[in-house]
This record gives sequence, C-alpha cells and structure tokens, in this order.
Amino acid sequence: MRLFFAVLITLLSLFYFLPFAIAFHKKRANTGAIFALNLFLGWSLIGWVVALVWSLKEESVV
Repeated sequence: MRLFFAVLITLLSLFYFLPFAIAFHKKRANTGAIFALNLFLGWSLIGWVVALVWSLKEESVV
C-alpha cells in the first residue's frame, strides 16, 4: 500500500509541475517566472492553466 501511495504522489507531483517541465524543455527565457507561478498558484486550477498556456506559447522575437 505504501508503494502505491508513493507512486501516486510522484505521478501527481510530475503532473503538477508539467508547465515548468515544458518551459524548461523548450528553454524559455522566463522559465523561473513560470516555475514561481506554478509553485505558488498552481494549486488553483486557474494558476496551473495560466502557467501551462504561458509555457506552451511561442516567444515573440522583437
């Protein structure tokens, strides 16, 4: 039973930090800000979705 909960918590944590992982993988310039948003506001569905959209959005070159 302990193994089940350990695996469950690990999978939920990976899913929770999915926006940060995407931003890190895409080498975004604002990965730190996405991580902070994900860490502090990701518990609310709105904060998590904003972080996900932000990490998936293409960076504009000015």
